[in-house]
Amino acid sequence: MYELRLICAEDRVEHVCDALEALEALSVSVEDADADTDAERALFGEPGLPPPAQSWSRSRVVALFGAETEAHDAARLLALQDFFAGCQVLRIERVAEQDWVRLTQSQFEPVPITGAFWIVPTWHDVPAAATEVIRLDPGLAFGTGTHPTTRMCLRWIAAHPPRGQRVLDYGCGSGILAIGAALHGAASVDAVDIDPAAVQATLDNAAANGVALQAGLPDRAAGAYGTVLANILATPLKVLAPLLCGHVAPGGALVLAGVLERQTAELQAAYQPWLRLEVADAEDGWVLLAARRA
Repeated sequence: MYELRLICAEDRVEHVCDALEALEALSVSVEDADADTDAERALFGEPGLPPPAQSWSRSRVVALFGAETEAHDAARLLALQDFFAGCQVLRIERVAEQDWVRLTQSQFEPVPITGAFWIVPTWHDVPAAATEVIRLDPGLAFGTGTHPTTRMCLRWIAAHPPRGQRVLDYGCGSGILAIGAALHGAASVDAVDIDPAAVQATLDNAAANGVALQAGLPDRAAGAYGTVLANILATPLKVLAPLLCGHVAPGGALVLAGVLERQTAELQAAYQPWLRLEVADAEDGWVLLAARRA
């Protein structure tokens, strides 16, 4: 394979990427050309907030082609376009052959939640210290155990095992929290998500871990639960406050994640009419909020 590297101004990136895809690039990626310098700029986004910029003021665009002639033809054709003004071809170079599957797998190591509770990709051996294990591979749905919000939720489950309870995982993603609850003694688990791909990923991952749960779209959630888990983001969590609180049984717990430390007070205020949220855990700028119904 051959790699075509370009530098583009922010307002040209979309046009250049569209052209590269039309020229049958195998892949196109965009990076901050000023990364690791004083000019580096982060891009952020969250539902309900103004959208972030789509690219950086100086973006590095990298396209892969199967043949060297294809990469050179793409560079030549781009240079003839009006929208390429202000852009620059950096170089075309051969990409060494690699085992891309093995390279991707090497980025995901077993993740300890507690001393005994681990998340282990299927291509890894189970660590000797692990007595409770979730086997989970990175997939299309969010939730591999590598993010602080997921780890905090699983730590909470391990510290407060929902033995004999009905559990709701709202916004289940990969189903990792639902599986964790089932492994820690839940009598039944409902996992729901607005994304059908997440529902299927949850069912597949549950089967791979030998646990029984029910998964479906949000309307599957019904009645009261001893534990309600929601690892989403702050803005949808605020919108969902009355719904989630309405599913918490007397004596039951509500556990929320996907919340930055600076968003703690606004989440507490949003849930105050129903439940009193407290910070139960914190990691890398994220917090876990929990409440218990009297």
